[in-house]
Amino acid sequence: MAHPATSTPRLDVLVIGGGPAGRAVAGECAGRGLRTALVDPQPDRPFTATYGCWAAELPVDLPASVVAARARGRAVAHRTHALGWQYAVFDVPALRSHLDERLADVVVHAARATHSPGPGRVALEGGGDLTASVVIDAAGRWQPLGGRRPGRPGRPARAEAEQTAYGVVVPAEVAAPLVPSGEALFMDWRPDHGEGGWPTFLYGIPVGGGEVLLVETSLARRPGLPVPVLRRRLLARLARHGIRVPPDARTETVRFPVDHPRHDSPGVLGFGAAAPLVHPATGFSLAAALRLAGPVADAVVAHLDAGPDAGPEAARGRARRSLAPSGEGSSRLSSDRARGPAADAAERGSGVLRRLLRASRAAAVGLPHRS
Repeated sequence: MAHPATSTPRLDVLVIGGGPAGRAVAGECAGRGLRTALVDPQPDRPFTATYGCWAAELPVDLPASVVAARARGRAVAHRTHALGWQYAVFDVPALRSHLDERLADVVVHAARATHSPGPGRVALEGGGDLTASVVIDAAGRWQPLGGRRPGRPGRPARAEAEQTAYGVVVPAEVAAPLVPSGEALFMDWRPDHGEGGWPTFLYGIPVGGGEVLLVETSLARRPGLPVPVLRRRLLARLARHGIRVPPDARTETVRFPVDHPRHDSPGVLGFGAAAPLVHPATGFSLAAALRLAGPVADAVVAHLDAGPDAGPEAARGRARRSLAPSGEGSSRLSSDRARGPAADAAERGSGVLRRLLRASRAAAVGLPHRS
């Protein structure tokens, strides 16, 4: 239940952002007996995005009911590549219910955080503030508590590099020419939309209930490729394969930055997409956030009394160690561009994703490639 936010006694943990990452880490902290609160301007707003991940990255304690569909991953450039691992798509309402069950001991404030005026303090829009031993910014790309590096003197600020996408949900039998039953189309770089210019690819995944999400995606561009261009290309691509989109089909629009600097506000831990954990080639971050919520809560418990910077720093270290591939140090993960677990999983695996990305680059400029 959401409460209006006013000044309250000091908390152990204050989480900013009520998305999946924020709810997960707040629930884990409260489950360890920490006095925990969560701040979000619309905490009862339903999740509307479609979330996917590699099945091997799912937390072992996640209920099976939270996964709506599983499929074999494949990709297409000049030829088809079997990715070698399974793709999982979340049942979003079931995921929301699972996360909300763990918020029973979390005080939820319906408010908007604006900035952190000092260690352990969060100012709220309209007045008032909250204080906590550890503050976690899980508010996604907006990073309301994130530090901002100044631009170079005399140079205009650059537009963000973004991944943008436009998609439609259609019955599985309608999508079958491109996404056969039991498969997930991770990337199809063929220019079947008939346009030149910036390359885009088709992404197609089963979402449960006998439906498939088909998405035209621009991997990364500065600025992001406009959504109307993606919509036009998607409809042209689908028409070429004989796929007619029902007039009442649900649609989905995606836009997120792929070059955010790592969250670096003193005394604040960035978590989830605010860390950022989003991998620029996949858009994945949810599985990493779910897996890391428990270890981050453990690190906070262990260092709670060591000062406002100790908890966040210990949690950052624990997160890096959890994401680092076996046998490698965590130095790669502490760079200004955070890496996602999908890239590390690919490095541990067969290397198919690396070959896929090389093939994708070749497809983008029409060159032959070696697989």
